[in-house]
Amino acid sequence: MVESAAQRYARISTAERPADTRVMMRRAIVLGASMAGLMAARVLSDHADEVLVIERDDSADSALPRPGVPQGTQVHALLPAGQAQLDRWFPGFTAEVVAAGAVDPPPTGVQTFVNGIRRPASPRETLGQALVSTRPFLESQVRRRTLEIGNIKLVHGRADGLDFTGDRVTAVRYHPTGEDGIVTEVADLVVDATGRSSRLSDWLGAAGWPRPALTRMPIKLNYATALFKRDPAVCDVWVSVAQTQPSSGQTARMGGVLAVEDDRWLVLVAGYADDRPSRDVEEFRTRCREDFPPAFGQIADRGELVGEVITYHQADSRRRDYDRLERFPAGLIVAGDAVASFNPIYGQGMTSATLHASCLSAYLRSGPSLDEPAREYFEQVRVVVDAAWQVSTFADLELPHVNGPFPRGYRLVKWFSDLIFQAAAHDNRLNDQFNRVTTMLDHPTALARPLTLLRALRRTYLPVG
Repeated sequence: MVESAAQRYARISTAERPADTRVMMRRAIVLGASMAGLMAARVLSDHADEVLVIERDDSADSALPRPGVPQGTQVHALLPAGQAQLDRWFPGFTAEVVAAGAVDPPPTGVQTFVNGIRRPASPRETLGQALVSTRPFLESQVRRRTLEIGNIKLVHGRADGLDFTGDRVTAVRYHPTGEDGIVTEVADLVVDATGRSSRLSDWLGAAGWPRPALTRMPIKLNYATALFKRDPAVCDVWVSVAQTQPSSGQTARMGGVLAVEDDRWLVLVAGYADDRPSRDVEEFRTRCREDFPPAFGQIADRGELVGEVITYHQADSRRRDYDRLERFPAGLIVAGDAVASFNPIYGQGMTSATLHASCLSAYLRSGPSLDEPAREYFEQVRVVVDAAWQVSTFADLELPHVNGPFPRGYRLVKWFSDLIFQAAAHDNRLNDQFNRVTTMLDHPTALARPLTLLRALRRTYLPVG
């Protein structure tokens, strides 16, 4: 029986730890100590005698934002699916990180607004325990647990290229930080986790391999984020997320308040295209007060600002479909934003990275030949990318300045997604299912189940008590 996308997604995203791992290579090299790179290194530690991680940013050894991640100071969300994967690969991770300062907000302190209307919340048993922190803090905790594994080593340097022997990658060239010259490191398997700025396509092209097609969606997202000292006398909200959709006839905007480590609030305001929040503090406060629910204005006006307002712009969402290449070298894997990066307001990036690691685990546990291209890995990654791409880009296609690309079946999928979204405001079961999809716990096709659609139709056109 052919495995459906939803079934494969469920298998990839399981929280059960694998028990059938075996060492099958001498050395694996990971380019980039991002979330994707660290997670890949953790998985590879079960299958390699040695794992070498090459990271260009010296600050990757601290809890400070990395220069290679310009959006690192902005609001980031670890979705429940990503948290489940972190606990899968690092047992007890959530408890450790909460003890170290991450926030586990009480359900009563979490708010979600769409077009000014508060949406019902799903119970903790549906989505699991929450985990809220800044991205640098979370990455530092993942890095700590990763480097505690004895066969993983981190070095600093800039990746300079790959060496090919026949039809496979056999080594990585890199320039060590603070040293002259290029070092060549032999590897049985190489993982590119260098993010949106990955140069892998150029390296492949220079070596005579086909480059993957690059799909871009021009979202033109503009962020501004500020930190405030958290004070219950100012506001009792722990998490507040607000979105204004263009279909409402209003200007599309997104905002978020997150209680994070060290008793702070991280506050975000975002717009699109020509709606660009600036670094001006008074403008930031005005936006919080006039464009978002009361908690935003309360914190911005009465809270103690910590540091400056920091802005960020992301021009597009993008994906590279490596699984569609007819020729691809053996000994090479791509993970994280180097495969696909999405509109960050949906919080899918870090969670996708953890799921890519689980794709890598499933591939290596299947007993593949490392002298053949990792096609099974890329086919599994495509399931994860497709799921995240559908949730984020289908929403982005409503933006007035976004004119495609429109995927096949767009109108039908948008119809039933909108139907369920509307019905979910009055039906807890539908709301829970919708939230499980948007938090990447379930594949989007879960919303297309006949009984789900029937329930949504009844709620929309034949309301019942």
